Amino acid sequence: MSGPRPARLVAWTVVLLLAVSGCSTVPTSSATVRITQAAVRPSEHVGIEPLPPEKGATPEEIVRGFIEAAASSVPGHPVARQHLAPGPAGSWSDEAGITVISPDYAIVTTDAETVQVTGNLIGTVDSRGVFAVASPGVFTRSFTLKQVDGEWRITDPHDGLVILEPDFERLYDARAAYFLDPTGQRVVPDPRYLISGEAQPTVMVERLLNGPSAGLAAGVRNPLNGVQLRRTVTVSGQTATVDLTGLATDPAPMLSDVCAQLVWSLAQLQIRYVRVLIDGEPVHINRVPLDQTVDDWASFDPEAMPVDAVGHYVNHGSLRTVGKGSAAPGPAGKGTYGLSSAAVWADSRTGALSYLTGVSVAAGHATLFAGPYGGALEPSLNGTTLTPPSVAATRAEAWVVRDGTSVVRVPSGGSAQTVTAPTLPGLGRAMALELSPDGVRAAVVVDGPEGPTLYVGTVVRAEDGGVALRDLRQVAPSLSRVVDVAWQNSGQLLVLAGDAGQNRIVPYQVGIDGWGLTSLATSGLPSQPTTIGAAPNRLPLVSAGGTIWQLAGGTWVTLVRGAEPLPGTAPFYPL
Repeated sequence: MSGPRPARLVAWTVVLLLAVSGCSTVPTSSATVRITQAAVRPSEHVGIEPLPPEKGATPEEIVRGFIEAAASSVPGHPVARQHLAPGPAGSWSDEAGITVISPDYAIVTTDAETVQVTGNLIGTVDSRGVFAVASPGVFTRSFTLKQVDGEWRITDPHDGLVILEPDFERLYDARAAYFLDPTGQRVVPDPRYLISGEAQPTVMVERLLNGPSAGLAAGVRNPLNGVQLRRTVTVSGQTATVDLTGLATDPAPMLSDVCAQLVWSLAQLQIRYVRVLIDGEPVHINRVPLDQTVDDWASFDPEAMPVDAVGHYVNHGSLRTVGKGSAAPGPAGKGTYGLSSAAVWADSRTGALSYLTGVSVAAGHATLFAGPYGGALEPSLNGTTLTPPSVAATRAEAWVVRDGTSVVRVPSGGSAQTVTAPTLPGLGRAMALELSPDGVRAAVVVDGPEGPTLYVGTVVRAEDGGVALRDLRQVAPSLSRVVDVAWQNSGQLLVLAGDAGQNRIVPYQVGIDGWGLTSLATSGLPSQPTTIGAAPNRLPLVSAGGTIWQLAGGTWVTLVRGAEPLPGTAPFYPL
């Protein structure tokens, strides 16, 4: 096994950029320009760039250099190609996806012309920039080499890049391509990974035009379906100009959806203003300026929260509110129903807390109560077990899992309806289910053969009114003993799970695609947390030692600063 590659094989490369100015107009009758995948790579690069293979390099050094050369922002990865034999150097594609591995990989020569790479597989990124987290396992790949003019070169490279995790983090930015929830109330994030550089605005729009990822597609709308770019996205200062074709300007609501998608997606790239053109002509929407901002489409905010959305929790069957621990209004606050968990939906039109559901458990039997917030509740569903209820901001309905495998939704003022979840019974028993704020995804803690693990699925609503929970996939396979989950926002989860190092339960943060798993602070907690509550732009809440705590400034503190912790469990925020 060879040692680390010498530092002299990496150099700082500074490229002199030549600015070319000009002015052009695009006639409305011009042909559509196909923006190829090459736009993923920026035309410029400033930073650490690998060097070509050294003369006399061993087969192991050539393979190591090929992997290190993936950490480049230069179009086409020319340095990586220099590690290949002449034929493969011309045919190898660097745009066929990315395999991310840990930096502590091993290289072994198995025979005179074969080198094997072994390492921990972190995940993969497909050609559309969609990351998929890998299950715990080992990545293994063999490379065949031959001598070309006395120098070893790779003859059988797989298409795509093999890149080390630190290099991937350094070169690629996590961004959200936004689509629309079925009700048209919110934009829904679809995580994508884009290489840094000036091409990001064009690539982001291309991602929108290509549609949502496979797992999300059935749960969202894409008004940009079938639309094309007439030219690359241009950016001047903080303003981007997007010129589309193939999109009808009527009806206006469709055009509003399109603009909201574009503006929210491009705002992540330090773009404040977006001018949308159709066939070269600016779009005109009543009371919306030509140069649009997210403020013009605030109604689509993926992280919008009702004004009255203070934290709630349960104490000895009574529904309480965060602050001084006051009782919630009505009989639920007085403990009439003996609730062990609850959820509250807020009317999106008024922001008022409107629909309350809660679970009561007695004598081995669980009952879901539902009704107006502050008013009398009625029993709506029974079971041997019921998970804590969950709501989304976009619909007045609560979801629970009955007896571990049957997903049920209870609309406000309506009767319980079964949600089809064909793969759930085969995975195990659901311990918790939490809808995302936009209602398009559900995070589920499932106790299966490997113990309690975390899954995320897509909510699919059919035209006939049927609802399904599909494409359940593990998002944090490395986590064990998962206890609870909450949505920090539409793209991030907070999870209570086991800490293998110290054999305790701790909070974690992770993206909905499994990227960015990090542990959170436990400082201040009296014991291990048992339940967690979260919401966009709100302080996370946990129950630990039968008391309620909130995370502020990296430390868990009591609800009333300087006061004793308030007793309670099952914290949550209304949506």
